[in-house]
Amino acid sequence: MLIYLLKRLIYAIPIALAVSAVCFSLVYLAPGDPLSAIVPSDASTELIDQLRKEYGLDKPVPVQYVIWVGRALVGDLGTSIATGRPVASEIGNAISNTFILAVFASLIGFVLGCVFGTIAGYFNGSWIDKVVSAIAVAGVSVPHYWLGMVLVILFAVVWNVLPAMGAGPGGSGEWAWDVEHMKHLVLPAVTLSVIPTGIITRTVRALVADILSKEFVTALIAKGLSQGAVFMHVVKNAAPTALAVMGVQLGYLLGGSILVETVFSWPGTGFLLNTAIFQRDIPLLQGTILVLALFFVGLNLLVDILQTGLDPRIKRA
Repeated sequence: MLIYLLKRLIYAIPIALAVSAVCFSLVYLAPGDPLSAIVPSDASTELIDQLRKEYGLDKPVPVQYVIWVGRALVGDLGTSIATGRPVASEIGNAISNTFILAVFASLIGFVLGCVFGTIAGYFNGSWIDKVVSAIAVAGVSVPHYWLGMVLVILFAVVWNVLPAMGAGPGGSGEWAWDVEHMKHLVLPAVTLSVIPTGIITRTVRALVADILSKEFVTALIAKGLSQGAVFMHVVKNAAPTALAVMGVQLGYLLGGSILVETVFSWPGTGFLLNTAIFQRDIPLLQGTILVLALFFVGLNLLVDILQTGLDPRIKRA
C-alpha cells in the first residue's frame, strides 16, 4: 500500500507541473493587453512601461513562468491587476463559497444518483428502469444556465419563496449556518447537482445491473443469504467504480460552476473567473485556474487511494 501511494505521489508531480504550464500559457493566447483594465486610453508610454515592469510583463514568457511557479510554491500568486489586492486572498475568499456550494450539490447529486441508480439496476428492463433512465438522460442534457434561469423565474419571481442571487443577506463575507443563508444556497446547489445526478444514476444503474447478473450473486442467493446481505455484496463490488465517477464529478462541480455562479451571482471561484476573464486580469485568472486544477489533481489522487482501499486488486495492476 505504501509503495503504491508513493508511486501515485511521484506520478502527480509531473502532472501538476504540466497543469501549471498549461494554466500559465493559455491566458496568453487570448487577444488584448492585460494592462488595458487599469491603464486609461490616453496613458503615456512611460506609465505603460512602468506598469508592465511592475507586473513582470516586460520579461519573456518562459522567464515569467519560472518566476510565477517559484512564487506559487511559497503561496504568492501575484497581485490582481484590476483590484491591486493579493490573488491568494481573492481566491481564498471565493474558494470557500465554491466549496460550500460544491459540497451541498455533491450531497444532492450523489445521494439521488445512488438511490435512483440502485433502483433502476435492481429493476433492470422494467418500466421503473425506463422512467429512471429517462430522468437521468434529461438531467444530463439540460444546460446549467437555462435550468438556473428557469428556477429563478419560478421560485424567486413567480412564487417568491427563495432568493434569486447572492450568498446571503449580509454578503459572502458573513456566511452563517442559518435558515436565511441556506435559502440562498438551495437554487444554485440544486441547479449544479442535476448533471452529476444523471451521470451517477446511469453509472450506478449499469454497475448494479451487471453485478446482479454475475454467477456469484446467484450462488449467494442459492445459499440462502438475505436480500440485505446480497445488497452489501453488490455495494462492495460497485463502490470502486462509483467512487471514481463521484470524484471526477466533484472536481467538475468545483471547477465547472462558472455559469451557475454567474447566473446566481454566487461569489465563488466561477464568478471570480468570469470577472477575471472580462477584465483581462491575468494574475487572477492564472491563480484561480491553477488552484482549481491542482485541487482536481489532488482529488484524483485521493480517489485512487480510496479505490485501492476498497479494491485490493488495483494494487496489483
